[in-house]
Amino acid sequence: MDNLTHDERDPNPWLALYLDDSIPINATTKRALMRDNSSKSVRYLLPIIEVWSKVTMFFIHVFKYFVPRGLNSSRVLHRILAWGLKNFVSPDANLLIFRHFHVGTEILQFIAGNVPGVSLAGNPLKPKDFDSIKEDLFLKHDLNLYNFVINLNRQLKERGLTIRPPEKLNLSMITEDQFDHIEFPNRWTNVLDLRSAIELFTPFYQLFLTANDFVRASNSLQLDETIAIYTSQILGTPAHLGLVNNKHPMVPETTYSAAYRLVLHGLAAETLHEILVKMKLSKLSDGIITPH
Repeated sequence: MDNLTHDERDPNPWLALYLDDSIPINATTKRALMRDNSSKSVRYLLPIIEVWSKVTMFFIHVFKYFVPRGLNSSRVLHRILAWGLKNFVSPDANLLIFRHFHVGTEILQFIAGNVPGVSLAGNPLKPKDFDSIKEDLFLKHDLNLYNFVINLNRQLKERGLTIRPPEKLNLSMITEDQFDHIEFPNRWTNVLDLRSAIELFTPFYQLFLTANDFVRASNSLQLDETIAIYTSQILGTPAHLGLVNNKHPMVPETTYSAAYRLVLHGLAAETLHEILVKMKLSKLSDGIITPH
């Protein structure tokens, strides 16, 4: 992205967003996301895959209505996902996907480590290779979010506690530099951009998961606002909620929009994590809002 030339009569929109620093986001993530957005896969494959995905999901929905227990296998699903990511997804898209599990784990650890009086063990997910995906990685990610919300709020209610800024902020769990990722495959078949990959895999998600698992996974994307509220209560900065686009899960979206909302979910997690990184590096300054 840094080497792109600027033509004032034909400005590159992704170069503009890459250079723009209006929201906090990791530099490597931002570069990968802008390259992903400007790829040929987005231009030529995504429109076709989106139509195929929606039509396929409709017929799977009908099939699941009559055969609700047919083909339910998280194990088969995650082997398909691991194989597909390794062989067909671009390095940039794989980086964004793998980073998301690391980022999400650290955000939950941050909340758990800054609410005095509660004890949350959690189930950290920090995959280092494609074999890690086969261990029900995506399903566990969704379960982690809901179990975290349930366990946190049960303890708060049982002990008469509320989330508030702690006396001393704990940022020890936040990774400051790049995660130790694998070298992602870059063969001629690794061409799919992030959204195309998600659209392509979503029907498989719907087919091989139970209806409860699939709907819960889709609705979990809107837990962004819930997690952001917890973080804002800890930091004492409600203005950070303005960075969240997936709104509250009490009003769920249709599962047909899951792929688009998943990308927004990833962006929300990345911006929140970068806020915490900036605060850790510059001692209570996140680059946008400095808490009292």
